[in-house]
Amino acid sequence: MPQSLFQKVWDAHAVRQLANGQTQLLIGTHLIHEVTSPQAFGMLRDLGLKVLMPHRTFATVDHIIPTNELVEPYKDDLAQAMMDELRRSTKEFGITFFDRATGKQGIVHIVGPEQGITQPGTTIACGDSHTSTHGAFGAIAFGIGTSQVRDVLATQTMALGRLKVRRIEVNGKLRPGVYAKDVILHIIRQLGVNGGTGFAYEYAGSTFDGFSMEERMTVCNMSIEGGARVGYVNPDETTFAYLKGRPYSPTGAAWDAAVASWKSFASDPGATYDDVVKIDAASIAPTVTWGINPGQGISIVENIPSPETATSADDKAGIIEALAYMKLPAGQPIKGTRIDVAFLGSCTNGRLSDFREVAKYIKGRKVAAGVKAIAVPGSQIVALQCEKEGIDKVLSEAGFEWRAAGCSMCLAMNPDKLIGDQLCASSSNRNFKGRQGSPTGRTVLMSPVMVAAAAVTGTVADAREVFAVN
Repeated sequence: MPQSLFQKVWDAHAVRQLANGQTQLLIGTHLIHEVTSPQAFGMLRDLGLKVLMPHRTFATVDHIIPTNELVEPYKDDLAQAMMDELRRSTKEFGITFFDRATGKQGIVHIVGPEQGITQPGTTIACGDSHTSTHGAFGAIAFGIGTSQVRDVLATQTMALGRLKVRRIEVNGKLRPGVYAKDVILHIIRQLGVNGGTGFAYEYAGSTFDGFSMEERMTVCNMSIEGGARVGYVNPDETTFAYLKGRPYSPTGAAWDAAVASWKSFASDPGATYDDVVKIDAASIAPTVTWGINPGQGISIVENIPSPETATSADDKAGIIEALAYMKLPAGQPIKGTRIDVAFLGSCTNGRLSDFREVAKYIKGRKVAAGVKAIAVPGSQIVALQCEKEGIDKVLSEAGFEWRAAGCSMCLAMNPDKLIGDQLCASSSNRNFKGRQGSPTGRTVLMSPVMVAAAAVTGTVADAREVFAVN
């Protein structure tokens, strides 16, 4: 009987069925960072346990480290303590750690793929909600909590209920100025922030077939923002070409065997799904958020919703709450809204291709007066690649601060924070209240090129007009 990739990978990693209906699932690869692992290691010590399979766990630092401060000890005592604890634990338990001194440090969801650790047909877990990023390679990847990090360290397994599978097909060619970020914001707007609850999302169709791995990662990254626990794309020649020659990729005869195995995990023609959604790529426009969750988005040419347009009482209450927090006028265009900060980076859009695309359009332009603009590469390797190509200079000359690798302004665990009610044009993944460090700070999510357009105009702008994209 034809099966989806999700079914195949799940069954291949099922250890046993538990009495409560969950599956004890083998975790092929475990990724950790400095925020959710220290407590888990402490639990292991309290229980007198070791890490069962240390060769399957890989660590890096990303959330709390400052991006403009390289010398230790850091000014933030907590950040330094977390860094020290991760170093101690990885050494004690024999875990590979991509520390800053290795030249391989970065955001966990960028480091895994660029090292070739992320591979098709496996299960991947990490104590971070955006672990779904790794599904771009045809893996079943999901975020877990600290107690589950402990369980995976101790047993290399965890208990999880089987998910339903929704196939989301996007077919056709995207219009000029429309990017992978717009695709996922459009999907979340259409299906809702809770639409994926209980589901794994399989992204398919000619649009995804034509996407690069980095574009696929952007979409899979935000699956969790649509309520899905998992998001994946079937592995294909694009996947294999990306992985070939990576440090942790197989070589020689083992490579050929691996590719054959990876191909076998792809969804079969005729596989059945719990739901199928079809989207015309040409219907997707540059999309920005106006509210306080990623589902509150509109195209750049639309007006901010009004409570009177709500389809339910809950929807109306949500619009009223979002407008009050965002201080935006109902019924007015989002285009032209003044910004204070522009942020390029995050595990969603902090890769080489993101910075290349921005550099292509922003070269020779200047950040508008009064706008603070920062560009943060997702890893030290991304930074090095950008610097070799002169991308850092293009951005610096335009008025962006070029920072060191880290999560930076995506969240409020490091010094990169909004102040007061500043409004930030951000290439990150969440626009929750207070997400970027200030309890009244405001976030508008958009693609990197749209961030660049906002930076140079000082307002939420249509990059197609600003940069004559056609």
